[in-house]
Amino acid sequence: MQQPSIIREKSYRFALRIISLYKAYGSKHASQPLFHQLLRSGTSIGANVEEAIGAESRADFRHKMAIAYKEARETEYWLRLLVDSNLIPESDVQTMLQHSTELVKILYAIGKTMKKT
Repeated sequence: MQQPSIIREKSYRFALRIISLYKAYGSKHASQPLFHQLLRSGTSIGANVEEAIGAESRADFRHKMAIAYKEARETEYWLRLLVDSNLIPESDVQTMLQHSTELVKILYAIGKTMKKT
């Protein structure tokens, strides 16, 4: 399966960006719980992709990819919330928002493909 390796790399690089963002902003705000949620969901995408790649069955693979999809959507939510609440300048996360949208689309496509098979 070629798609999982693509999503594996993209989700891993995205997690590294999330960690960098957390280091830059997460400990500096009274709203640290919001940044912690972003860190949790943003790094969980790749962790679930890794689990899916090592899945014991097709059903397990689908389930782990579905969780990764949900985590990607949640991460996109936290990024938007942090920008819209003026906790992070949009210019600092514009690229991350694009990457999170891309991850959501890829994971959705994987899930949709898996349902057909």
